[in-house]
Amino acid sequence: MCDTEHTSTSWSTELETIAVAEAVGSVLAHDITEIRQGEFKGRAFRKGHIVKDEDICHLKRLGKEHLFVMKMAEDEMHENDAAFALSNALMGDGVAIQGEPREGKINLVASRDGLLKVNKEALCAFNMLGEVMCASLHNNTLVKQDQVVAGTRAIPLVVKSSMVEEAVQAAAGGVVEVREIARPKAGVVITGNEVYSGKIKDAFAPTITQKIEEFGGEVVGLHYAPDDERFIEDRLRELLHAGANILITTGGMSVDPDDVTRFAIRNLGAEEVTYGSAALPGAMFLCAYVRQGTNGNTREVPVLGIPACGMYAKATVFDLVLPRVLTGEKIGRRELAELGHGGLCMHCPECSYPVCPFGK
Repeated sequence: MCDTEHTSTSWSTELETIAVAEAVGSVLAHDITEIRQGEFKGRAFRKGHIVKDEDICHLKRLGKEHLFVMKMAEDEMHENDAAFALSNALMGDGVAIQGEPREGKINLVASRDGLLKVNKEALCAFNMLGEVMCASLHNNTLVKQDQVVAGTRAIPLVVKSSMVEEAVQAAAGGVVEVREIARPKAGVVITGNEVYSGKIKDAFAPTITQKIEEFGGEVVGLHYAPDDERFIEDRLRELLHAGANILITTGGMSVDPDDVTRFAIRNLGAEEVTYGSAALPGAMFLCAYVRQGTNGNTREVPVLGIPACGMYAKATVFDLVLPRVLTGEKIGRRELAELGHGGLCMHCPECSYPVCPFGK
């Protein structure tokens, strides 16, 4: 929970009238309108604009001999300078600045495809300061390169330098990052006596294959298995030897005596086995890790167990967890428990996932 409160300090920036020729570096205190008969009528310079050398002739053509400007103290910053400092502090790996600040605002964009990660505690502490703000997309949102992931700005036109420094410290290390998603090489074991014997048609394989391919991956092996612990365990071992970097099992996740898939996963030597998630559909989801290799050359392979809902629901807890494990994030009891907030699917007549509240 973000519980840091900061009382912002108010001050009034000094205003003065200054000759145009001496205005370079000054901050305009009002908009300046330009009218060209029959051609244009609108704003030539906006409030907050910092006067440059090349502006002087233009201002004189507009009949301006003097300007009403803001006099900034040594301990104050213009909104655009502040925004640039803030954005540099907020962005982590996989994030870039989009263009130049405008009216104190600047956007942060993804510099690659991936999964957006937001440090919510740091973001809240940053926004509690009062003179600055940052708004982001939801944590764990899949994003594309060049997509806007956050926006920040200094709220006043002129902001205290000490406030900007405090905000930069609050954002130190980056508040938003885009993690690269590894291409999955999935090994899949679909369990169930009825499917194994051919009595019912399997609905899992096409669904899982599609979701793996959406991340540019492939299914390196797919096996059907009866409700037999040893059989399931042997198939999983074969898939590991085939080079799978993620194992996916289906069915056999409830408390029915025939539901033995989760026990086969334990027999595989899986560690940190977490059974049950706070998401619907997907409460009987399983996540575990199998360590492979010896002599320091080891790898950790995630194992995801999908309950029956994966056959008929377009979006389940599997869709929420898959991209996270593909970034290398460790999913355990806490991560699955945190899904409870926003983890209730509304089963809309026309599913629009992932553009919906599920998992947000």
